[in-house]
Amino acid sequence: MSAPLESVSLSEPRFISDLHLAQDQPRTLERFLRLAGQLSGGELLILGDLFEYWAGDEETADGIGATVAAALRSAAGRGTRVFLMLGNRDVLLGDGFASAAGASMLADPCRTTLAGVPALLSHGDAYCTLDIKYQLFRRQVRDPMWQRAFLNRPLAERRAIIGQVRQHSESGKKAMAAEIMDVTPEAIQDALRQGQARLMIHGHTHRPDFHHLTLDGQAAERWVLPDWDFDGEVPRGGYLRISGGRPEVVAA
Repeated sequence: MSAPLESVSLSEPRFISDLHLAQDQPRTLERFLRLAGQLSGGELLILGDLFEYWAGDEETADGIGATVAAALRSAAGRGTRVFLMLGNRDVLLGDGFASAAGASMLADPCRTTLAGVPALLSHGDAYCTLDIKYQLFRRQVRDPMWQRAFLNRPLAERRAIIGQVRQHSESGKKAMAAEIMDVTPEAIQDALRQGQARLMIHGHTHRPDFHHLTLDGQAAERWVLPDWDFDGEVPRGGYLRISGGRPEVVAA
């Protein structure tokens, strides 16, 4: 029997993911800082890939890591509860950054209740089960022993390795069928059953959308969060909130 999932109680949540913040994306960073500066009360739940990459919590000391941590801590100081979930790009985010940001870490997946509906929150990459190579890689980089060994390397070396992995990953995506990089329906259904949920919110796929599901004869929903990119030719980004008892996507 599987262990019970972590649960989080929410009052006025905003869900974001896949911001991929980086020094070479100044407009995206500025838009995020503007959103963070507007927060007062409620909750901000970052469901993975806050950063384009994260080589370890030493990144919090200066640069974009320090800037983002300060913005989140300021929001927390105004009464906003900040939650962080690991993504595939920032899987090495740890307690050091969370402490600096005034944030709490979330397990992936975790449960909550939204407008009376049991819901499941996830980054989403675990459900791309057709991408066998990625799932093996995901298992490796989330292994505590592997992480300890990697984090013992010098920071510059870690950054170089991550850069090589990112380059290889982007090259591989060009030759991969689109359906392989998306979640599989069976994995979503299994997760909802295990979590005893009827609503899922996730990111990762960069395919923002709303999906009606039928699960064991009952209606269910899946909301995919928008990714952020205000530095490209077609600016995009936003967050999901609960309005009038229903999820609603709001442009950032």
